[in-house]
Amino acid sequence: MMRRGLRDLLELEDDLKPVGEAGSGEQALELADSLEPDLILMDLNMPGMDGLETVRCLRQRGVDARIIMFTVSDDQGHVLEALRNGADGYLLKDMDAEQLVEHIRLAAHGKLALSPELTMVLAQAIRERPKSAQQNQAVALTKREKDVLKLIAKGYSNKMIARRLDITEGTVKVHVKRLLNKLGMRSRTEAAVWVVENNLQ
Repeated sequence: MMRRGLRDLLELEDDLKPVGEAGSGEQALELADSLEPDLILMDLNMPGMDGLETVRCLRQRGVDARIIMFTVSDDQGHVLEALRNGADGYLLKDMDAEQLVEHIRLAAHGKLALSPELTMVLAQAIRERPKSAQQNQAVALTKREKDVLKLIAKGYSNKMIARRLDITEGTVKVHVKRLLNKLGMRSRTEAAVWVVENNLQ
């Protein structure tokens, strides 16, 4: 019922087109491969594989769609784990329809989509994160990896980065994987926040 309501809501928007829906994490993996969506709205609680595990699997498979968690849970652990697993945002189901559509558009344009009440959770996590090690590791980044990192911070997808730098999408994926490993990070969003935090844009 929730999925039907969301689909009806998004179909009213000229610039948003729902292309599929899944009732489980396993089905989401299959549809992401076949439909190649630009953006995925992901619930936390699903039968079988939950949303956190599904996001992790999608990123491991190289899916570069924007992924937004859309759930009732405002648990700090869930928020941080989702972002670390590769989610690009975290929205709560109690937000009104107009707010939801606005945040989906933000995400589609490469911005972090986060329910207002959760911004302090992310800010606190950034403050508590040890910076010295990551700053030292950043020195080890190649020039190309730094170029890719800056474009990630601007919200570019792998396809967009490939076009901008005139390299293949496969090469971009390799650069992204390497730079995240060097920085000790697990998601593009975490890397993007770090770039802004350290004024590296």
